[in-house]
Amino acid sequence: MHPMKNLLYLLFVLTCTAACKKEIDELPPATETGANKFGARVDGALWVPQKFGVMQGTAILEARYTGTGGVFINARNFASSPTETEFELYIQNITGPGTYQLNTNTAKFPNAAASYGYYIKRKLMPQGEWITNSQQTGSITITKYDTVSHILSGSFAFTAASIDNTASPLEVTEGRFDIKVQ
Repeated sequence: MHPMKNLLYLLFVLTCTAACKKEIDELPPATETGANKFGARVDGALWVPQKFGVMQGTAILEARYTGTGGVFINARNFASSPTETEFELYIQNITGPGTYQLNTNTAKFPNAAASYGYYIKRKLMPQGEWITNSQQTGSITITKYDTVSHILSGSFAFTAASIDNTASPLEVTEGRFDIKVQ
């Protein structure tokens, strides 16, 4: 291929990749199969984990056991790069299906002393961070906790306070997940 054609082809691919932000018109269905799905409404807008174009590398959805009886869930959206958004859900002392409250002042994982919901928006540096506390609360309802097949499924909703008190509280509703835990 001619060098100019190579350059034009590369520019075409990059333009298509940059323009490939998948529009979301619904949340993933509530399932309990380990389908690796996650979604919520953030201040009314639909949110799901997404990659930027054909970006490889960083996982956009993962869940892992903490070694202390809890599970840490991380979901990332890179589709609006360079702006990224990310959820962290930490459920402490899971004993099985049930509702776990997000109503305690705590630090983020790995220093968390209680379950929490957290959301961050950043462009290299944080532009806003929100976390549940004793005034801005919510809950996570576990509908399936299978330690043999490593499936964790459930729903969540919370209001989170701005960590630096510069933004209004964040409202997260209709949250759901169905994840294989590592």
